[in-house]
Amino acid sequence: MPNYEFQCLDCNKKFEIFMSYAEYGQKPVTCPYCHSNNVSRKIGRIRVAHSEENRLESMADPANLAGLENDPRSLGRMMKQMSSELGEDMGPEFKEVVGRLESGEAPDQIEKSMPDLGAESSDLGPESSSPGMDGLDDF
Repeated sequence: MPNYEFQCLDCNKKFEIFMSYAEYGQKPVTCPYCHSNNVSRKIGRIRVAHSEENRLESMADPANLAGLENDPRSLGRMMKQMSSELGEDMGPEFKEVVGRLESGEAPDQIEKSMPDLGAESSDLGPESSSPGMDGLDDF
């Protein structure tokens, strides 16, 4: 049975009533403190469920990304939120980077102090480099 919140308009006290959906709107509600019928239904907080795709799309909204390049703390918070939305443990390096961003350290400084960052996730390691690929920057 659902729980409904009310407030007495005479004594101003809040209270809850349990009743079935069928009873709601049919059964008179009286204040348990002063027994007045002069009560008002209070609507509590509501939650709206969103799919993972919708949550990630809203986070990728350009309006939410504006100014992140100049604000390491905001970038760190956004990265932490994205990790939370994905529901995956991103590992200790990710946590270190986010923590350093949230403390205000610039991304350039973090990148310089962690040169191997992301090397494990790269598909192209030293053993998979192709001969003749050097010098592509010259084109």
